Amino acid sequence: MNNIAIRKKTELRLQSASRYSPRNIAAAVSTVIFSILLISFRPFQGRFEAQAGGDIVNQLGFSALGVIAVICLFTLAKPHYLRALLSPGWLLMCGFLLMSAFIAPDPMATIRTVIFTLIGMVCMFSIAGLLQDADGFSKTITIVAGLVLALSFVGVVIVPDLATHGYDTVEPANSYLWRGVFVHKNIAGPVMAAFAFAGIYLMRRGMVMRGFILMIAATIFVSQTGSKTTVALIPLAVIVIIFPALLGWRWLTFLTTLTTHIVLGLFTIGTILFKPLRDFMESTPIDATFTGRTSIWAFAIEKLSLRPWTGFGFESFWSSPISVDAANPYYLGWDVRPIVHGHNGYLDIAMTMGIPALICAVMVLIILPLFDYLHCKQTRENILLADFFLMVVFFCTLSAHLESFFFRHIDPAWLILMLATFGLRLCARVKIAKRDP
Repeated sequence: MNNIAIRKKTELRLQSASRYSPRNIAAAVSTVIFSILLISFRPFQGRFEAQAGGDIVNQLGFSALGVIAVICLFTLAKPHYLRALLSPGWLLMCGFLLMSAFIAPDPMATIRTVIFTLIGMVCMFSIAGLLQDADGFSKTITIVAGLVLALSFVGVVIVPDLATHGYDTVEPANSYLWRGVFVHKNIAGPVMAAFAFAGIYLMRRGMVMRGFILMIAATIFVSQTGSKTTVALIPLAVIVIIFPALLGWRWLTFLTTLTTHIVLGLFTIGTILFKPLRDFMESTPIDATFTGRTSIWAFAIEKLSLRPWTGFGFESFWSSPISVDAANPYYLGWDVRPIVHGHNGYLDIAMTMGIPALICAVMVLIILPLFDYLHCKQTRENILLADFFLMVVFFCTLSAHLESFFFRHIDPAWLILMLATFGLRLCARVKIAKRDP
């Protein structure tokens, strides 16, 4: 009896030690950081309420989250993971970001904004660095996605005025479209799309029911955001990434992704720069103005010629006198004065940081992740994770041709993209186990 009692006590101690192992602690920390970043400390706020409340709660909360992320990186992350994640390209991009703060009309206010952008990036870096194994990541993404989806669906039912746009006097076309816990439906769409991709990833790992429920729930939510672009890009991402991967033709994904970006770039911003492309678009049934975006792009490109190398400073152009006090040009079909961003992430990088920064951003957000995908370690877990991360990168970087969220501090769409780019870098340099002992 004594031997049995001793054995039971020993087993309990081992179970307790296992429960508080570095692996489980790292997974728990990643889950908490990821959940808070997506949901924020003040969910169910509209864009303008969030700006007005830019608030001390979020400022202190996210600052504390950044400190926790850094501490956990140095205490829980595997050193070779951190070495794998360090990137000269991203260090250069952060240099452009910091430099843009000092170019802005109000450097001190802009530096505070840049700091929160860097905090968000550090937090996503920490989630990638704390990734211990594929099982741990699967559990994290399941819990985070499940929590965000549950809160968003419950919000639509119980507090529809908060979880949808309600009657939107500023953007009437968005009235009653779903946004869930997020401030805008254009943020909800990309995040839910990433959750749909996560569902596919889980199904491919053998978690069929869990993944299927997640994919269906996320897709349903996306369909209620009213974003035709998002709805169209989800199946396109699956086709472009998964099908060639199943055939072992990863090089085809590389070529298809680059080609898609070039074509979309030419037929969006390119229509402002090249008249034959504009004439062609106007001859098709497609809205050649992209719901008025071409007027915004034409105005921005005209002003970019004034400061092509440095831009106008981080998040400064659309709030500067050159934009706010501009007369409405007779040749534009849209009054650009109340616009808060250029509805094109690449153009906004050029406007705020300059063309050299835009080239660097294209490298770190599109080109380098594609090379990481090509050089992914040939293990099952690495391949499945790389496919998931590239679907997110493909979706986000394509949607950025029509929306603007790059480097927008704690914007969930930007954070999801950050995690995917860091994750691809990891998949190319480290063999990820199914489960660490």
